[in-house]
Amino acid sequence: MNAFLLTAGALSGITCCIHFYFGGRNIAKPLLQADDIRDVPKYTNYYCWHLVTAMLASMSAAFVWAGLMPSAIEAAVIAEMLAVFSAVWSLALVRWKKQSLLRMPQWSLFLAITGAGLPGFLP
Repeated sequence: MNAFLLTAGALSGITCCIHFYFGGRNIAKPLLQADDIRDVPKYTNYYCWHLVTAMLASMSAAFVWAGLMPSAIEAAVIAEMLAVFSAVWSLALVRWKKQSLLRMPQWSLFLAITGAGLPGFLP
């Protein structure tokens, strides 16, 4: 059993719940109610929001699977890569678009997942 990967799995699951609940209420719902966005961009963004939900749930499952079964380590590698990419892209987007780190805190959740999972790959 790998406690680091299990922790990363738990953090991914918590992040998925945060994304689903708070993101649904504060991001997805207002997006769907917006009258000033054409349908194709609106529903494409809504579709992408659901893809992130699926990605987070899959990351959680992959980390937990690898945490319980060492032979599934490749699943955790993919989940870790997704966490790293998501953290880096989130930070880059905040900086690029001159946003506040506090108003767009996704980076911190992905960074926590990354930090929790990384030691799970050490011998």
